[in-house]
Amino acid sequence: MTDATLAEVLGAGGWGHTELDLTGVTDKPAFMDRCARALGLPDYFGRNWDALADCLTDLPATPAAHRRLIVVRAWQEYALAAPQEWTIAQEVFTEAVQRLRGAAQPLEVVLALG
Repeated sequence: MTDATLAEVLGAGGWGHTELDLTGVTDKPAFMDRCARALGLPDYFGRNWDALADCLTDLPATPAAHRRLIVVRAWQEYALAAPQEWTIAQEVFTEAVQRLRGAAQPLEVVLALG
């Protein structure tokens, strides 16, 4: 095992990555705000599920990366506080991943367990 950071390892493999840290998020408005900041969503982002789905499939191109990865951290509190919303969030992430399969810059989303 090397001392390389996650960013270095992912970068070497052609991945650009973003961490979506949901620490302290317990409702949809906070979730949408956190997504907007972490993912660099445009000012016109409507902070609703449809708008998030649209923005996830239209993220700006990353010249150095061939693929994109979103690592969702500390999601458990939100999942427990708002299980129906969390289910919808997972569906939105899944749909974005599926829509971008085969695209120039496909997207993957992973849930960190630690």
